Amino acid sequence: MTIALLLLGLGLALIVAETLIPSFGVLGTLAALAILAGGYVAFRTDTDTGVTYLILSGVLIPLSVLAGFRALPRSPLAKFLMASGPSFEDGRATDLRDDALLGVEGVVEAQLRPAGVARLAGRRVDVVSRGALVPAGTRVRVVEVAGNRVVVAPLSEDPPRA
Repeated sequence: MTIALLLLGLGLALIVAETLIPSFGVLGTLAALAILAGGYVAFRTDTDTGVTYLILSGVLIPLSVLAGFRALPRSPLAKFLMASGPSFEDGRATDLRDDALLGVEGVVEAQLRPAGVARLAGRRVDVVSRGALVPAGTRVRVVEVAGNRVVVAPLSEDPPRA
């Protein structure tokens, strides 16, 4: 039983290694061979030992695959391959000037359906309304700034007639 358990342990370690190291299936094949050889040794010892080995491997193989996938994002290879994109925390994903727009009034340049463009503080800004269609030429006020999302509302409740 000791040799069977050692072969199972080797197979499980190779499964984890397969998820972390690109071997094009070589490590996975070696893992399968080690687990099968462990099963052969366990059944040659005794049928009860073989059944115990099957149950043990049936539980531990999925757990080792899960462990490999959980360790994958922290592996050196994954850190090398994955690009770190911009985030709202580092400010690269947002225009820092947008924070100063809260409460600023401006004019809609391109109809908001609900997204469009308004001229605010002397520059063109991509804005959204709160779901309502706002025609071009309507005066609006910035009511919310969240990340790169600038929300505006018309100054008057009566929309201008076209």
